[in-house]
Amino acid sequence: MKLIRFIAIGFLFTFLISNSAYAQKSLDTVKKETTWSMLKTDTNLIWGGVKNAYTRPLHWKKDDWLTFGGIAAGTALMYLADEETSEFFMNQEENAPHLLKEVGWYYGSPQNFFMISTGIYGYGLFAKNEKFRHTGVLIITSAVATGFIQTISKNAFGRARPTENVGSSEFKFLSKEPGYHSFPSGHSILSFTASHAIAKQFKNIWVKGGIYAVGLIAPVSRLWAGAHWLTDVTLGMVISVVIVDGVDKFLTKKKNENFQKNKKISWKVKAGVKTIGLVGVF
Repeated sequence: MKLIRFIAIGFLFTFLISNSAYAQKSLDTVKKETTWSMLKTDTNLIWGGVKNAYTRPLHWKKDDWLTFGGIAAGTALMYLADEETSEFFMNQEENAPHLLKEVGWYYGSPQNFFMISTGIYGYGLFAKNEKFRHTGVLIITSAVATGFIQTISKNAFGRARPTENVGSSEFKFLSKEPGYHSFPSGHSILSFTASHAIAKQFKNIWVKGGIYAVGLIAPVSRLWAGAHWLTDVTLGMVISVVIVDGVDKFLTKKKNENFQKNKKISWKVKAGVKTIGLVGVF
């Protein structure tokens, strides 16, 4: 747990350093809002974002369906190599760094994910920092959406884990056995959801790379442990990216709509020598 606290504090510290100027600007912008009103607004955004994530496929266009087809085809091809790749990663487990295995387990576990996401959102809410608030809402909304998907999928497909030693093609549909909850990887979904949401807030490619590297630790560590097949962790990360990007677009759209709605224009008539005009101030 100390290790995870260190990671969470590290993320928050990085945000504080990189967004210190923005923090003061956002504080001046929202200082008239109460914490309670912001919490209610964010709760509605989270609910709206989850609904949008599930209904978005109804509005997909040709390019979206082509992307979906590409993901399905890529997953099918990767499925053919699941057993070979699983054997390779499990053979590396003995020599894998213990620290990375610890980070992978804790960073992708629900309780620690909750601590990191609420820490980011909590700071944004009480400090009235819009960057933190947006990121926190983005992570929480995406986690709710992806969490429901992976919970239903695990139980519905009932895919055997590599450690069951029955092969990658063994399924027990609607199984309640933990050994048959391999598809997709929950640790991979949660860790990459957080990392992708946080990385989107930075422009520096090296910072982004570092954050994504942390997000990849959980998927790789699950492969080392033989808890998941390569398709489980890969599709989990793809789901995370798709959901986070969709939720981010939704939140940005709503923010722009609220800005336009709340923007007030006061009109004044100004007259001068041989001139008269109507001036709008906003």
